[in-house]
Amino acid sequence: MKKLALVFIALFAVPALAACNTISGMGKDVSSAGDAVSSAADEAK
Repeated sequence: MKKLALVFIALFAVPALAACNTISGMGKDVSSAGDAVSSAADEAK
């Protein structure tokens, strides 16, 4: 029974960790896009 529980924990932990990495990458992309818009706005002044 303990082995089955460990298998389920492993199956759910790996995608959860991958999702955190994906969300972190998405945050960096959004930040980069915001910086680009900010730079364009400063140049337009």
